[in-house]
Amino acid sequence: MQRAILWSGQRRCYDAAGRQTACEGSGQDAEFRPGLALPSPRFVVQDEDIVLDQLTGLLWLRNADFFDFPMQWQEAEARIQEMRAEEAFGRSDWRMPTRQELRSLVDHGASRPALPEGHPFTNIFLGWYWTSTDAAIAPGYAWRLQIEGGRMFFGNKAEESFLWPVAGESRITLQASTPKERFSQAQDGPGLVDGCTGLIWYPQASFSPRPLSWQDALDQVAALRQGSGLPWRMATINELESLVDLRRHSPALSSDHPFTGVQEGYWSSTTSFYEPSWSYVLYLHKGAVGVGFKANRDFYLWPVRQAAVVSAG
Repeated sequence: MQRAILWSGQRRCYDAAGRQTACEGSGQDAEFRPGLALPSPRFVVQDEDIVLDQLTGLLWLRNADFFDFPMQWQEAEARIQEMRAEEAFGRSDWRMPTRQELRSLVDHGASRPALPEGHPFTNIFLGWYWTSTDAAIAPGYAWRLQIEGGRMFFGNKAEESFLWPVAGESRITLQASTPKERFSQAQDGPGLVDGCTGLIWYPQASFSPRPLSWQDALDQVAALRQGSGLPWRMATINELESLVDLRRHSPALSSDHPFTGVQEGYWSSTTSFYEPSWSYVLYLHKGAVGVGFKANRDFYLWPVRQAAVVSAG
């Protein structure tokens, strides 16, 4: 089963200065809206204390600050074990969410918090939340989500962050097992098919020989699309993040990946709703999701094109 790539939630387009602009012809995330459509309503409150995510089937505590204070990672693990032993809220399957599970809540068309509009959660701390996923690049560190803006970086387990327990099993595949040969040649033209997602990626991971500004990257992929006759575009942040192999670093790609010219940072077509003059960026050596100032020539372009992916439009 292929990994599901979720629609980012972005509904508006912004230029390099952060001004709202028309989406048609922009090449941005909100023009194409690739990814799984979101159900409406997405969240349903069950028994006052638990929220069902109808997209994934996962169950979250309605109170996002149930423990009232941040804690070290090991303490968070101990709290989860207590919840399981006590069968808190009638369930014995509580756990610390994985990176993919916690990130599935993020809506990149929102900020403060970066959660879907109309969500029913309470007591959301606009800071860092632990995941159960270790950071391959740094022993003793685990991945954390910053709820205020939707960034994903790792933190020392001895530091303190908040814990948001989850239960149940996802009805969609948030992390596919890596096939023996993950990437293969596309049949309809240049490109490498990711067997985990079905997306087709440009074989050269550095399409340009040097870093670009965000708008230059959009312009270059538009020229590629026109010249090749293939629907190349700048990837959304969710699509870029789907390349990450969390077991690896420098780069965080499958060990047998066939790409050439792999770089540290890549622009996405997903504008930061927190500050629209910035865009989300994948830091591939680390596997982190951050942001970059659109006007700076700091990051690279890695074109992608669609395979069989459900559209949210």
